[in-house]
Amino acid sequence: MFGKLEISGCIESLTGLHIGGGSQFAAIGAVDSVVVKDIDDDLPMIPGSSLKGKLRSLLSKQFSDGELPKEHNSDADVVKRLFGHTDKSGPKTGRVYFSDIFMSKESRDRLENEDIDATEVKFENTISRLTGVANPRQIERAVKGMKYHMSLIYNIENENEIEEDFKTLKTAFQLLKYDYLGAAGSRGYGRVDIHDLDVKKLVVSDEAKISSILENCKSILKEV
Repeated sequence: MFGKLEISGCIESLTGLHIGGGSQFAAIGAVDSVVVKDIDDDLPMIPGSSLKGKLRSLLSKQFSDGELPKEHNSDADVVKRLFGHTDKSGPKTGRVYFSDIFMSKESRDRLENEDIDATEVKFENTISRLTGVANPRQIERAVKGMKYHMSLIYNIENENEIEEDFKTLKTAFQLLKYDYLGAAGSRGYGRVDIHDLDVKKLVVSDEAKISSILENCKSILKEV
């Protein structure tokens, strides 16, 4: 059996979220580090690459006794087949495709109806222990309480490994809920909740087989 499944869900920010929008020239008094935004509406977004990288690093540590392997090819097999790796024949694409994640309509409406700004500026200050000199800076964050609609594509390559792959993804989502997304997690940024996860078939080669597998996958993700 081969085909594609969609994994959808909600990523909700529990604290301010900072995923940097790249290094830019900042005039004196301007924000030093801005967040990445959707070019169409200038609202904060979560790049698919940010979510993919975070989930992979969490799983890599989980399956390597807490130590992050120095090379992607040293990851556990269950991680490599989901996120990709390289072998003697060349690069191998992972089974999960990540898309950029945009703010939900619910949160967009809330911003408009309650006249809330989508981002805030947090003032921070570091002080040199040697000189005592302060280094103030301004960090832009997407405000807490916003919801982002996540949609991932899972490519079926081995029907006997589908449920194991979904259990691995469940572990990744659970780990992320108790970690952080983006930057400055040790300073309170980036705590998120993941909920309303669902799975649906997009294209499958065997309709009879997929029904029971699909229900099992939904049950697995409901435990996140």
